[in-house]
Amino acid sequence: MTSTFDTLLPSTERALLHRVATAQAEGRTPSFVGAVARDGRLLWEGGRSCVDGHVPDADTQYRIGSITKPFTAVLVMRLRDEGLLDLGDPLEKHLPGTGVGDVTIAQLLGHSAGLAAESPSPWWERTPGTLRPELADVLGERPLLHPAGRRHHYSNTGYTLLGSLIEAVRGVTWEEALTAEVLEPLGLRRTSTRPVAPYASGWAVHPWADVMMPEPAEDLGLMASAGQLWSTASDLCRFASFLAEGDERVLSAETLLEMRTPAVPPEAGDWNGCYGLGLQLVRAGERTLVGHGGSLPGFLAGLWVSVEDGVAAVALANATSGPMPGVVAAELVCTVADAEPRIPEPWRPLPDVDPALLELTGPWYWGTYSYGLRVVADGGVELCPLRAQGRASHFRAEGDGTWTGLDGYYAGETLRVVRREDGSVSHLDLGSFVFTREPYEPGDAVPGGVDLDGWRGL
Repeated sequence: MTSTFDTLLPSTERALLHRVATAQAEGRTPSFVGAVARDGRLLWEGGRSCVDGHVPDADTQYRIGSITKPFTAVLVMRLRDEGLLDLGDPLEKHLPGTGVGDVTIAQLLGHSAGLAAESPSPWWERTPGTLRPELADVLGERPLLHPAGRRHHYSNTGYTLLGSLIEAVRGVTWEEALTAEVLEPLGLRRTSTRPVAPYASGWAVHPWADVMMPEPAEDLGLMASAGQLWSTASDLCRFASFLAEGDERVLSAETLLEMRTPAVPPEAGDWNGCYGLGLQLVRAGERTLVGHGGSLPGFLAGLWVSVEDGVAAVALANATSGPMPGVVAAELVCTVADAEPRIPEPWRPLPDVDPALLELTGPWYWGTYSYGLRVVADGGVELCPLRAQGRASHFRAEGDGTWTGLDGYYAGETLRVVRREDGSVSHLDLGSFVFTREPYEPGDAVPGGVDLDGWRGL
């Protein structure tokens, strides 16, 4: 028995098609395609077109613009995981002579390096990359606008530097590294730096009349690592599932979790979204979605995945403005997750449990706050408040008899058992916080001691 289904309900499919059709019609775009995957499997695709008989499908290529950036970030994180660089390294250590070498790799990944958003004129998205043959041409005379590490300021030039960093450390071109290390292992055979048929052409639609003209599709040169890629809804759904689950051939689940963690505070007033390491994070109701949006003249794209629901969605359009695929993709995720929530796996008992660990389960008290400790898989534990107040965390078992916090306030903190001379358990120590079996029991190791008169009434 499986916890997921290979198909969606007809009512859900109709709702998805209605959203895509509405986006194409109201957004006035020549074509629009959407796709949804759950747990790595493509469940639905749908498209609309202004030309009868030419409806795009999940195998039709569109230019995806800045959705290229997560691909570049994956390559950088691979270099980190191989020990070839550290995220705290200044750029100068691996790519000298840029003039902005004091900014760190992590700051470039999270758009907090203070770099300008764009390269100097002419606008790089509508002109050939040959106009910017060197990094100095990309960065211009004033590449730094803000103090490094202080604020989020989206930067295409920063991801150009990361592409050059990859080439300097790996010794091959950005495209060669991308193909060998990401596209081929993940089976993204319809993702490429140049269009491969069948593909959509880019169009500009007149803002006040139902007429259109073609947009240029320039090779971006050095700025390819910021926005060059073409891809399909099918390939991008597979990539979105990878961002949620990981793949040991490319990046571990632990590294992907690091990438999905906010790296810098959001811009003032934008409290519903922030940026990780190469990934955008947004709130959609009670959900957190991870992914990226993209645009280049003639194209708009959106990719989002709800890790908790295991649902990913992609929306692609071939118009310079109008249909907002990023919003549509987020709505496709929520439509499926709300209408057909994931069915939980059956409860199963643990294969075994250490009696000494079992002895630690049950209620504990931090002062007068009550908590419950329970055992989970692989010797890990959960510490959860028994009332509304308190901080909950999951902990991973370490080989020395301690546990390391994985989330929340206690992420990275150490939980350990403190025993008395006779071997009995005295208390739990969590980052200096003492948890005892009773609240303020006389003789317990409570910081500051316990009033000798004990509990009393008014």
